[in-house]
Amino acid sequence: MNKQIAIKDAIATIPDGASIMVGGFGNPGTPFTLLDELLKQGQINLTLIKNDANEANIGISKLIENGQVDKLITSHIGLNKVVIDMMNKEMIDVEFYPQGILAEKVRSAGAGCFGFLTDIGLDTEISDEESLIHHQGKTLKIESALYADFSLIHAHSADCYGNLIYESSAINFNPLMAMAANKVIVEASHVVPSGDLNPAHIHTPSAFVNSIVDLALSTHKNSSAGT
Repeated sequence: MNKQIAIKDAIATIPDGASIMVGGFGNPGTPFTLLDELLKQGQINLTLIKNDANEANIGISKLIENGQVDKLITSHIGLNKVVIDMMNKEMIDVEFYPQGILAEKVRSAGAGCFGFLTDIGLDTEISDEESLIHHQGKTLKIESALYADFSLIHAHSADCYGNLIYESSAINFNPLMAMAANKVIVEASHVVPSGDLNPAHIHTPSAFVNSIVDLALSTHKNSSAGT
């Protein structure tokens, strides 16, 4: 089935209060065009899950600065003084995880698991007694899997059915987040006919993708979108 859709219609499926995973590692792989449309449509009370907060007035920071985001689940926000200030003023709730833990929480959800055990963060502020168990002679922390209603993904290449190829550091979080949400919306720099992608190079199979937005056809194309 051809999954190409107009960007306005794709983002309109996201309701107020949705939880949204946003792919990207810094700028590369961040779906800037989808985020700009989400900013334009104005959905509110959102929970965003992203490795970082981008920089001020870029990417998800636009949504946060516009008051559309209630909570951010992330690894770091150190490059964004605006979001740091909003967090300190309690204008947004920020939940931090070490980068590897965040990635594994997302991966576990995509694999259909409820969580995993780890010894990372023991005896630190990210652990509490209720999350600790004793297993095979060790004290370990239970980390729950992290799911979302939607994932917004940037792909370098896609076919019309939703098979995806990423480039560079976009490969870090995008494949994981494409597996961990109920619905996956993708913006792609290049959309090709079925059969044009080498099956051995596909990072995300079409089964995980609901909608494809062709950036070449979008009037909202952002030249800074990650590759």
